[in-house]
Amino acid sequence: MDLKRDIVKYIRDKAKNKYEKGSECRICGEKVKLDFHHFYTLAPLIHDYVAKNKLDPKNVLSFREDFIAEHQAELYEHTVTLCNAHHLQLHSIYGRNPSLGTANKQKNWVEIQREKHGMV
Repeated sequence: MDLKRDIVKYIRDKAKNKYEKGSECRICGEKVKLDFHHFYTLAPLIHDYVAKNKLDPKNVLSFREDFIAEHQAELYEHTVTLCNAHHLQLHSIYGRNPSLGTANKQKNWVEIQREKHGMV
């Protein structure tokens, strides 16, 4: 198969119909321009899965259901809704594709920011 997009997009497009984006930013309560953030960033998660299972990324359509089933928690539970400004701020600290080892640090950062905004 000749891929027209990054494999992450094929998996995210299949998984996103089950995303439960909140109605406000977890940090500040903003209700517009909201983003859905995965603490376990999809790109490294998918690339680790492909390497671990010795899969050909070009066959993403054949393994994406298995990936989604195996990573339910990372896709749907370890997530947060943020306003675009706070989402950009988080990524300015942890990078565009934060390493999987930073998931708990990201969660803690969100909660610290939430306290600073008096949202507790």
